[in-house]
Amino acid sequence: MNKLVVQKFGGTSLQDLTCLNRVANHIIRTRNEGYDVIAVVSAMGDTTDTLIELARSVQKEPAPREYDMLLATGEQVAISLLSMALQREGCPARSLTASQVRLETDDNHKRARIKDIKGDAAREALARGEVVIIAGFQGCTSAGEVTTLGRGGSDTSAVAIAAAFSASECQIYTDVDGIYTADPRVEPSARRLKQISYDAMLEMASLGAKVVQTRAVEFASKYQVPLRVLSTERPDEGTIVTSEALLMENPKVTGIAFSLKEAKISVQGIPNKPTLPAEVLGPVAEAGIDVDMIIQNVPVKGEIDLTFTVSREHYADAMAILDKITPGLGAANLVGDEKIAKISLIGVGMRNHAMVACNMFKTLADQGIALHLIATSEIKVSVLVDEKYTEQGVRALHNAFGLAEAAAGNKE
Repeated sequence: MNKLVVQKFGGTSLQDLTCLNRVANHIIRTRNEGYDVIAVVSAMGDTTDTLIELARSVQKEPAPREYDMLLATGEQVAISLLSMALQREGCPARSLTASQVRLETDDNHKRARIKDIKGDAAREALARGEVVIIAGFQGCTSAGEVTTLGRGGSDTSAVAIAAAFSASECQIYTDVDGIYTADPRVEPSARRLKQISYDAMLEMASLGAKVVQTRAVEFASKYQVPLRVLSTERPDEGTIVTSEALLMENPKVTGIAFSLKEAKISVQGIPNKPTLPAEVLGPVAEAGIDVDMIIQNVPVKGEIDLTFTVSREHYADAMAILDKITPGLGAANLVGDEKIAKISLIGVGMRNHAMVACNMFKTLADQGIALHLIATSEIKVSVLVDEKYTEQGVRALHNAFGLAEAAAGNKE
């Protein structure tokens, strides 16, 4: 039996028929190298965005069930056309929707979670020597209702399918040729990494590096699926995401990520009491708004300030909630700032190596960049800065930590 690879192709890889034919030829080459292939595909080009606009032109807030029914059609078009392209070239292929594969999810429309993958139809097709083309992004409930996994969900579909079929590798084809030490559009000297750990990749994905969906990396880590990020246009080995990419004994800055989708909120001059953080943050959390970096200062004359961040898209909602509750808490002031950004160093063992954080702070200070908030974990140090200093800060840190040279030695 041949080794199985799962290859995921995003919308940019399938934006027109020329691209679709290129993907078909790529799959055929992989098959000719002796592999069985499952291709997981997204809708072509901007199809999903077009469908969302169409839905909202009919109903301002589309009913979740009907929204999923509509959006799932984009992938169905893509899998059937790709299967036709393969068959035209003499390559046996079969397209399957998520319901035909029995990719079962929970009942949460628009953001469903995968529960199980039966996969019998796909296994039968592979046994017949066919390439299997599966619709990404979509799933079905136990009752047969169509669901979708949220934007970027095809990445998660691909990794989950790779885990269910014990594939030797899950390959994510996108418009970049791997994972870089920083965004090359911001730092031209950024270099591609040969390998990166699941944990470091998860941090980079969650902190602004949108090459792979965060949930897909979580899934890959949980089920130890080797995950490779590469380009359909520049064929090479890309970047492998694995649990053995880095040595824990040596602190190492792998890359820099940044997010411009942050907002800072400060509740100032609140009479101090042990239950205060819960009283302030509880109503925000109950509204489904995630809170990230949090800092509470030492009480001064019996009063404290509580500062935290939320995503910029939830800033107005969070401020509205707090505007209602803070007077009852005796707060002196409520202030917010949407013009901020988060810059993060990603690496291994950094919490136990203070010099990494110290060098980061000194580098930014030398650039005249003030820090609003600081957060650390085992593999990252994050700082909040004024948005206007984002690119300057990223470039300075990339140079200070020698990432261009380090990545050059990390290349194939």
